[in-house]
Amino acid sequence: MSGILYIVPTPLGNLEDMTPRAVKVLHEVSLILAEDTRTSAVLLNLLDIKTPVISHHKYNEHSTLNGLIDRLSTGESIALISDAGTPGISDPGFMLSRECRRQGIEVIALPGPTAFVPALVSSGLPCDRFMFEGFLPPKKGRASRLQWLSELPCTFIIYESPLRVQRTLLQLCEVCGQNREACVSREISKIHETHHKGTLQELYQYFSVNQPRGEIVIAVSGKPEEVREHKNKFKNPENTETDID
Repeated sequence: MSGILYIVPTPLGNLEDMTPRAVKVLHEVSLILAEDTRTSAVLLNLLDIKTPVISHHKYNEHSTLNGLIDRLSTGESIALISDAGTPGISDPGFMLSRECRRQGIEVIALPGPTAFVPALVSSGLPCDRFMFEGFLPPKKGRASRLQWLSELPCTFIIYESPLRVQRTLLQLCEVCGQNREACVSREISKIHETHHKGTLQELYQYFSVNQPRGEIVIAVSGKPEEVREHKNKFKNPENTETDID
């Protein structure tokens, strides 16, 4: 009987966001896969978790994949964590999860922290439908992707580096229009969490003189429906009066 791959979210900043179930799983599995073992060691030490830990990240996931599948296939259960948040959401995790599915190995993802959900919900923008984009391409394909996002009728969410926030807001102004409503959230769940709301132009002006720090989430409202003029089918196209006998 094969083991189970557990996808375990870890806190974005507030340790109290670590669920009892997540702690229990990390205690009980045979192995923990961590994006950065040094970063994860701080959390695991605080929780007194002694489970063996090895690195699993985008630079080695191809080479470690088969060995991990072998261990799962022989009955070991393994937990995958990232530096913060939910693995697979702009972090490593998809490749291993996909291969488990192909091999018939059970994958259980625990609910937990991920930055874009609280950023979206607290933004005040419509969240009944949304598009999560994650990180934009840094160069090639960036302009076309932004143009595509600008046409969406629903709110869309972008992750961004604090060093590129000003540039990205300017690009969003260019493709979406300066008056599109948006929100820039930073340091979700941490001491210095902030949410700046306004038009794209207002946000661009603010961050042009206030260089942000920390992890950034940008939420932008969808393209508004065009206001179509109601046409009166009985109206004379020449706009002249018609005598009716």
